[in-house]
Amino acid sequence: MDPSSSRTDDWQFRRRRSRLVESLRRKGIVDERVLAAIERVPRHVFVDPALLSRAYHDEALPIGLNQTISQPFTVAYQTMLLDVRPGDRVLEIGTGSGYQAAILCELGAEVYSVERLKPLLERARHLLKRLGYRVTTRHGDGSCGWAAFAPYDGIIVTAGAREVPEVLLQQLRLPDEHHRGGRLVIPIGDAESQTMNLIIRRGEDDFERHEMDGFRFVPLIREE
Repeated sequence: MDPSSSRTDDWQFRRRRSRLVESLRRKGIVDERVLAAIERVPRHVFVDPALLSRAYHDEALPIGLNQTISQPFTVAYQTMLLDVRPGDRVLEIGTGSGYQAAILCELGAEVYSVERLKPLLERARHLLKRLGYRVTTRHGDGSCGWAAFAPYDGIIVTAGAREVPEVLLQQLRLPDEHHRGGRLVIPIGDAESQTMNLIIRRGEDDFERHEMDGFRFVPLIREE
């Protein structure tokens, strides 16, 4: 994919994004900062050229290697739960197309992202760089997090896990007088469906957990 090609961000794409944002607002996305970020990011450059006409439909689309670019509602929902503040250090598990990372950048986050499928990672790296988004990426097992840059103000997992990896909990920031506790947004369940979970670190071994709505993600693969 090459965003400098004929698929420029012209008025037609901007108008489609505006309609998408209005549909997300009607579906219950109330964080206007998240909606504004979605309105700024050109989702059409993250999808396969053959699917260009569907880029601003509220649906997941294949990106190769049995992976998908998440449905815009899902991206908005997870991002809203993460409650990103400018300057937050955020770890993304599952770079995929790079679209979610771009949304996080638009919100002012310092983004780190791990992807286990190298072809997807290379494509996302190239695209994010061309679009001017600064994302630190790594090829590897995302279920292990990325200890080198911990602690994180937010961790977002874009694949379904059977249970919460303990290592991710330990990489969340501890609250202090200057920082709130880190937040983990992760879908938990079996291969067919998952429930979105929001976990907030309140202390060394104190985690507040909220189970939210149901979703369906590709599975989180753990190398071990």
